[in-house]
Amino acid sequence: MKTTKSFLCLASIFLCLVGCLESNSLNDITPSESALKLPALFSDHMVLQQKLNCPVWGWAGDGTPVTVEINGQKVKTTARDGRWQVRLPALEAGGPYTLTVRTPGRTIELKDVLVGEVWVCSGQSNMEWPVETSNNAQAEIAAAKYPNMRLFTVEKATSSEPLQDVTGHWVLCTPETVGDFSAVGYFFGRDLLKSGIKPVGLIDTTWGGTPAEAWTSTEALKSNQEFAPILARDADSKRIQAQLLEKYGAKLMTDERNTDVIMADTTALKKGWAKVDADLSEWETMELPILWENAGLSLDGVVWFRREITIPQAWAGRDLTLKLSTIDDIDLTYFNGTQIGRTFFDTPTPWMAPRIYTVPGNLVRAGKNVIAVRVLDNQGGGGIYPSNTPMQIGPGDGANPIDLSGPWNYRIERIMALGSGQQNSPARLYNAMLAPLVPYGIKGAIWYQGESNADRAYQYRKLFAAMIRDWRRAWNIGDFPFYFVQLANYMQRKAEPENSAWAELREAQQMTLSLPHTGMAVIIDVGNPNDIHPRDKQTVGKRLALIAQAKDYGRNVEYSGPVYSSMAVEDGRIRLNFEHADSGLVAKDGPLTGFAIAGADRKFHWADASIEGKTIVVKSDKVAVPVAVRYAWADNPACNLYNGAGLPASPFRTDNWPGITVNNK
Repeated sequence: MKTTKSFLCLASIFLCLVGCLESNSLNDITPSESALKLPALFSDHMVLQQKLNCPVWGWAGDGTPVTVEINGQKVKTTARDGRWQVRLPALEAGGPYTLTVRTPGRTIELKDVLVGEVWVCSGQSNMEWPVETSNNAQAEIAAAKYPNMRLFTVEKATSSEPLQDVTGHWVLCTPETVGDFSAVGYFFGRDLLKSGIKPVGLIDTTWGGTPAEAWTSTEALKSNQEFAPILARDADSKRIQAQLLEKYGAKLMTDERNTDVIMADTTALKKGWAKVDADLSEWETMELPILWENAGLSLDGVVWFRREITIPQAWAGRDLTLKLSTIDDIDLTYFNGTQIGRTFFDTPTPWMAPRIYTVPGNLVRAGKNVIAVRVLDNQGGGGIYPSNTPMQIGPGDGANPIDLSGPWNYRIERIMALGSGQQNSPARLYNAMLAPLVPYGIKGAIWYQGESNADRAYQYRKLFAAMIRDWRRAWNIGDFPFYFVQLANYMQRKAEPENSAWAELREAQQMTLSLPHTGMAVIIDVGNPNDIHPRDKQTVGKRLALIAQAKDYGRNVEYSGPVYSSMAVEDGRIRLNFEHADSGLVAKDGPLTGFAIAGADRKFHWADASIEGKTIVVKSDKVAVPVAVRYAWADNPACNLYNGAGLPASPFRTDNWPGITVNNK
């Protein structure tokens, strides 16, 4: 989800052009500021990882003796170069305890400290998605009374260099605190508690819309030539920012960050920017729909878009329906100079809401008409960007609407910050929201991300694995558990077998299971074709918890749906073998669906599939000599293969033919 970014003065904006946009104030911790200082992770209500020699660290003047005590155990050290660190003796689950840190000049006591299982919850918006906007939210929040669960939310930040601390604090899980916490994280932790695993500490470090490279260190990205294009784009972004500053200068810069104040400013309206006869001599052209960063506008601020259309005589005087896809973040929309639509922050997650506005008939005339959209973006990507809602206008009575995709005039009204989207840049979130957590004692991590890398799915095969190795290298506690969520079904369902970037990303995720101590929750059955953020986070958390219960806590539970393992061609048909089929294979709610088969021509046809014991036989009258099968290989597949434990099969293909993202870097 988006949050309003902190105030940036013009000096800060200029510094970003040389790679220093992000605040690094958290890095400027010196022992002269305080005789003793602890990171934000060390606060009342914290959870320490059980059965681990947990590090405790902080800052103090050089040579200062430091003593750390908990549960009768005492560890001493001396600060060097302004920093100190000790490792506690391994403790069993329990508490509450008081953790005491002493120097000759100061004592800090952290109360109500528990020892249990600590999990990092990270990724983009589907991990960030809060309990308060998930299914059955009111009842879930009311029931969230778990004193043995503690929550820590890392405040959003970016940095070009690793920081030493984050902003945040531990809280008890209560109806008052759980609403804006990660829903997937919460439901994961709740299921662990219900299975008898407690206490549980959850660290939410997430940022919507971000790619995996933002969560990976610069060193890891530089270590593999495959990621060179990622780093090159980052360098190119800085060049674009410099060009924007030179082109628009300080005349469009603003110190104002209050979006209500900005959108109440009528200066551009008074200049006639929404009127039919506006002077377009200073306007430029952009192909919509697109995020304006992808069109060269690397900025946060206000941009106007205009499109002239020709209305047929038959529509004159009639109400029309205007559809504008999705707008990030908020907008005011005009037709022939009159406001006909508004979506502000009083709309939940407005940056994901398609704009569908009614144009009153009294504004509609035959011939030339003008649509004007004033868009404000205060963080991350901005503009009128692609979604399942088409850009069009029409009477909605069966008449063909006017397609509004294509060239629009645009003009920048004001710039709130250059360098928009720093959270998407390589290593920025690793530096600011992950590195400062290290080496805090953890059990493992859960991860839900991939949507922002779907167009580079082949690259994700190596990138995701590199990120996991990078985190494990940083913590230096071995191959700690890393469990992730495969992308849900999403977008329009196609009538025929298709190539799919989302299917290729799911495949890349499954390939990452080759790393030790990994697990994948399949949710191909709980998505929403019209919403990239499915509200059923309960199922997601539960399936992640099943993996942890089976792999880490000795519970005798099935944690995976059927996983394709091998195939054999048998007289015009293909037999498929599966792992995780000991409880049987099940076609849920009718005959098996979602299978496609192809011959040497590589053309896939829908296939008949049937269960035979722990195998599936696939055939089609259209393919006499089959060579390959695909299952659920689509953005939003119709599929229904489960095992007896009620867990869905992961999408798969038996071929290795080049996909549509193979050359995307």
